[in-house]
Amino acid sequence: MKILNLQNKAITYSLPLASCVVLLTTACQNKPNLFLDQSKADSSAKTAIYQEVSMTAENTWNFEPGVDQYSEKALLDLRYLNEKVAGETGFIKLSENGNNFVKGDGTPLRFWAVNSDVWRQDKKVMEDNARFLAKRGVNMVRWHGHISPQTKNDQFTNINSKSREQLWQYVAAMKQEGIYLTVSPYYYKRLQPNPNWKVPQDSRSFSGLLFFDPEVKQAYKTWLKDLLTPINPHTGIALKDDPAIAIIQLQNEDSLLFWTFNQLKGRERDLLSRQFGLWLEKKYGSLSKASAAWQKTSLKGDDFEQGLVKLYNISAMTKAKTFNKGKAKRLADQTQFLTETMRNFNQEITRFLREEIGAKQLINAGNWKTADPVRLNDAERYSYTATDVMAVNRYYHGGTHEGKRDGWAILKGDKFTSQSVLFDPRSFPLNLKQVAGHPMIISESSWVPPLEYQSEGPFLVSIFQSLTGVDGFYWFNVKESQWRSPSSANNHIPSLGKWVVNTPELLGNFPAAALMYRQGYIETGKVVIDEKRTLEELWTRKDPLIAETPSFDPNRDRLQTKSLSSLYDKVNPLAFLVGPVQVTYDAKSSESRVSDLTPYIDEKTKTIRSITSQIEWNYGKGICKLNTPKAQGVTGFLDKFGEIKLGDTTLISGNNYSTVMVVSMDGKPIANSQKILVQVGTVARPTNWQQETATWKDKEGNLLRGFEIIDYGKAPWRLVNNDLTVTINNPNLTQATILDPNGLAQGKLAMQRDKNKISFQFPPNSKYVILQP
Repeated sequence: MKILNLQNKAITYSLPLASCVVLLTTACQNKPNLFLDQSKADSSAKTAIYQEVSMTAENTWNFEPGVDQYSEKALLDLRYLNEKVAGETGFIKLSENGNNFVKGDGTPLRFWAVNSDVWRQDKKVMEDNARFLAKRGVNMVRWHGHISPQTKNDQFTNINSKSREQLWQYVAAMKQEGIYLTVSPYYYKRLQPNPNWKVPQDSRSFSGLLFFDPEVKQAYKTWLKDLLTPINPHTGIALKDDPAIAIIQLQNEDSLLFWTFNQLKGRERDLLSRQFGLWLEKKYGSLSKASAAWQKTSLKGDDFEQGLVKLYNISAMTKAKTFNKGKAKRLADQTQFLTETMRNFNQEITRFLREEIGAKQLINAGNWKTADPVRLNDAERYSYTATDVMAVNRYYHGGTHEGKRDGWAILKGDKFTSQSVLFDPRSFPLNLKQVAGHPMIISESSWVPPLEYQSEGPFLVSIFQSLTGVDGFYWFNVKESQWRSPSSANNHIPSLGKWVVNTPELLGNFPAAALMYRQGYIETGKVVIDEKRTLEELWTRKDPLIAETPSFDPNRDRLQTKSLSSLYDKVNPLAFLVGPVQVTYDAKSSESRVSDLTPYIDEKTKTIRSITSQIEWNYGKGICKLNTPKAQGVTGFLDKFGEIKLGDTTLISGNNYSTVMVVSMDGKPIANSQKILVQVGTVARPTNWQQETATWKDKEGNLLRGFEIIDYGKAPWRLVNNDLTVTINNPNLTQATILDPNGLAQGKLAMQRDKNKISFQFPPNSKYVILQP
């Protein structure tokens, strides 16, 4: 058994090869050639093949960036990409076709975004964090706060005035660095039941109540009014009038189509059931006529004379149509009712914000998933169409992580599996079916530790956001003003943080990724799947042409088994990586259009090519390449490939795993650019991190092979040395400058010239090199 120990010089640990997944369940084995490479795996034992890869004190380096003082001498500072002050041209609007964002003056705008908890700290920390983020290409932050009352003595309609003051300061700090805000003011899990309040009476939480409970809705409107209408003392204008706030997100991670629906009990369940009865009377004329349409299908507790029509638990809405026609009709009506209840709420609050408060920001309804991504996701997204912006929260975990506090911490004794998404394209977070006429954002996401393959994340997000037209990806989460140390506080116990992004191989790989995305260096493809769906198809939960893969949240989902879509016979699910996939609701399904994908997807070689021909992903060998005039790069298990040729760039990597980006900084093609950024990422672990191979059964009884954490380590981070030779075809370049993590020059790098080409060995202990004449 091999252990990683960064203090011992001769110890190695196991890294997975292409076949290394980790969780080989029977669900995963459905269409395995589209999900992972199982050709070398022992499917009966459900194990994986590993290769011994050395990670020692000699081939790693300390990541110790120091405090960024924002020197004018920095050669890498992307603050210039942002406006002088966010909102200087007016409020963010929708493009003419509704699919994208534009500034107040109509200029197209893309957001490189993060979630941040720095708003909880003092004003100086907020200001420092704003400058730090802007320097690395960020132009949007999400304030995920809590405006609902937080103390037992508060009246239900009282606003959380402390959070409002923090938001006021946060807006002032961010807008001065040209950073816009998405305001997320409500999350039901942060609102705890209080015996002094009238609601909830029988349910244990506020889940779902915002959509239909009059008491909760009225309190919510009061909170919004008290948040948005007072003058912000730090800017001199009310939040409703501040163009630095781009988006208002009505609520976070709640839905009547998710499993939490089953938590509605007693008074709350009956309230919704009576509303269902009124809805049925309006649709059919009477409850007796509704019953006749259902062939008298009944549920225990129905009392039609009293207007009480019981609701099925959510599991009934996830099953295939094996029931009788009467039950099918009743379930269709329930699906329509719950969806319209949410949509009507979204419509009501949008009108309230626009007409009664006078808010001018774009509005997003929510960002959650459903109990069944195939049968219910389209209904969820349809409910959002009463607002401007679509959103979803989706993370990449790279397998499983099991431990006592695995929802938020990494501890000694935890077990985990670790697989690069390069071998698992169907789990890629940007595999999204976008709603035509609405921008799409991912309001929370990351490559979540203890996953080690993180450097691929910013690169892949940048290139596929560009290809598919996704308008914002919000990395989760920044908790410090600058870089996060492995020894940073993590709640109340010693542990390694899980939901963190300001680390070497995530935020450290922002600059090149943010630059090429925001500058439009990568072409957006033509729509490859244009699906049209009738509303009746949503209510009957008919299978769509294509569906997103289920996502997993360790704090919300009990099990991690992936029930992969069974829609392969309709459309290859890898279409998401070929080009944009979009859907239109309340349209004729006969008008759907599916492009011929055979030129772009080769299942034999496990290769996906973008419709633009600029991106190629081999999910059998674990490599993804980008080739455009102004941005070229690669991520994956590179030492197996020898020379990697990319237009004007040739790379030779000795790293088992690495990410390389070569990006023009002056808007010119790489072949004649006067300033080029070369950025490299590998693997980061804390000093003294130790893990050993382990086999165990998960909560579902599946046999897993992965790792057990022996020591989660301490500061500083240690990064695998770079082993990379770079050749670039550009006659203008004469010098290469090594930068520190804060963009300052550390020294010159020797280069060799052969006619119009320059070559150099990338430094083993740096992330950035700037090339200039």
